[in-house]
Amino acid sequence: MTTTTTTEATAAAPTAATVLDATGVTMRFGGLTAVRGVDLTVREGEIVGLIGPNGAGKTTFFNCLTGLYVPTEGQVSYKGTVLPPKPHLVTKAGIARTFQNIRLFSNMTVLENVLVGRHTRTKEGLWSALLRGPGFKKAEAASRERAMELLEFVGLAAKSEHLARNLPYGEQRKLEIARALASDPGLLLLDEPTAGMNQNETRATEELVFAIRDKGIAVLVIEHDMKFIFNLCDRVAVLVQGEKLVEGTSEVVQGDERVVAAYLGTPFEGAPGAEEVAEVEAAEAHAEAEAEAEAEAAEVTETPAEEAPEAPEAPEAEDAPATDAAAPDVTDAPDAADAPEGDAPAADSTTEGDTK
Repeated sequence: MTTTTTTEATAAAPTAATVLDATGVTMRFGGLTAVRGVDLTVREGEIVGLIGPNGAGKTTFFNCLTGLYVPTEGQVSYKGTVLPPKPHLVTKAGIARTFQNIRLFSNMTVLENVLVGRHTRTKEGLWSALLRGPGFKKAEAASRERAMELLEFVGLAAKSEHLARNLPYGEQRKLEIARALASDPGLLLLDEPTAGMNQNETRATEELVFAIRDKGIAVLVIEHDMKFIFNLCDRVAVLVQGEKLVEGTSEVVQGDERVVAAYLGTPFEGAPGAEEVAEVEAAEAHAEAEAEAEAEAAEVTETPAEEAPEAPEAPEAEDAPATDAAAPDVTDAPDAADAPEGDAPAADSTTEGDTK
């Protein structure tokens, strides 16, 4: 592969603290490599873009950052601490994400969807929810207040009681972002946030991302809309065949002939053939299905505060039920995984039980 070129962005202050530091991230499936030795940093106050042709390994890399995949080599750190390889622990640490294909709880209201995203920031457990004491009611009120603030921020406060499935496509995208923000992240990962949007919706999304950055949240975004990504980002990194080809400002990346060649389909020496690509796709799909099942089991263990059952009387400790709260139905099934010949959605949301 051609040597990587890196040019630092001028938009972010060089002294800004590093939020995300991915070093030498490699992901192999059997003997096949989907991501090879990728380094990437995101600093406070930055919006960083990740682009590349289909099959470049972008979503696989995202999955490594969010704990859905455990990198074969390399490590991922958030604010100087190496992240545990569990999606819900990554979310708790301060990284949230959205997905290529919208994953909402369709039969829950807009407000309830955002409340699900608050679960990593609340300390109330099952017994507190059952007994509904003063501490629970205070936490419940605080969660509702924060959820409504986020809905106001994304422009959905007036639809807080609507079912998520009844929202227009663009508003469902906004709701997924609001749910991700509910975990109070320091870094937000957006996987193709403008996919399927018209020009007006894309512009609104751009303004929303800038507003998120202005709140002090760093942003890393995958996108195929080049106009959107180059207008939005302080720096852009380009992945090709699982390796970082170039990184720098929008001007640097747009002027790199190798980037143009990659998007035009010019093959690189040693590029995988169709059979190798099919093997990677199959291996990644299997790995993602297993990781998603484990993530959902770990994540969706409590009902949101709004869903907690009423208890007419405080039960005696010995008689109190010891059942787990039921998890809500998930709207969308897991998507096909990203592999070297076709970037496809990956898994992991703000709540992971959240669900891409």
